[in-house]
Amino acid sequence: MEKTLLRAVIEATGLSRRKAFEAIRAGRAAEDGEQAIDPSRPYGGGRLTLDGASIKAGAGGRVYLVMNKPANVITATSDDRGRQTVLDLVSEALRAPGLHPVGRLDRDTTGLLLLTNDGDLTYSLTHPKHEVEKEYWVASEGGLSEEAIDSLRHGVMLDGKPRPADVQRLRGQEPYDISITIREGRRRQVRRMLLAVGSSVRRLKRVREGQLRLGDLPEGAVRPLRSEELRLLGLPPPASRPGQTKARAERHR
Repeated sequence: MEKTLLRAVIEATGLSRRKAFEAIRAGRAAEDGEQAIDPSRPYGGGRLTLDGASIKAGAGGRVYLVMNKPANVITATSDDRGRQTVLDLVSEALRAPGLHPVGRLDRDTTGLLLLTNDGDLTYSLTHPKHEVEKEYWVASEGGLSEEAIDSLRHGVMLDGKPRPADVQRLRGQEPYDISITIREGRRRQVRRMLLAVGSSVRRLKRVREGQLRLGDLPEGAVRPLRSEELRLLGLPPPASRPGQTKARAERHR
């Protein structure tokens, strides 16, 4: 199948399909110096630029990482206020052009965060229509009554509509006392849900996204996804890059 300009830009930058489409339509992309505004036009293999900077389609191959995000780290690729970002925790051996977090976790939320330069994967995991489950462990303030848990299960009103969740009590996972699974990713959704039932969040950790689980990855550590985890996402093993085959999960301070 002939590669389109849209596909070439996605492969070169790791942008989501929507953002790459918008960038091309806005006239920000060019091939061999010729501005291109049609995302579906065939890509001829020439020199690509985005905002005047050279990009290379297919550069470096696909990279899939999992992180146990610590608190007080920004889910972003950069920060103009000088705050630590999730990319600051990724070693040079694991980095690749276009690497970005899949979705976001609030600054004070910890746990499972995927990073990739695969725009299609990002789209499939973050677009609301796919309803990918996200499970969080919550340390609630003062605990939750059965009435509050029933309200969360039936759906509290957020942004004009009820938002139901799967809620279970946890045993032996102190300080976390409940598990909440949602299928959306609205801003600070879990925290707002608990406020709606008269409680609040002391600590919040994401432990699962889709079929992927955080497991025993230490807080602050980053590692490539294992073959079995890639299969859960419907992905083949990525091509090895120099230094990647010996990369191990490590704590970055």
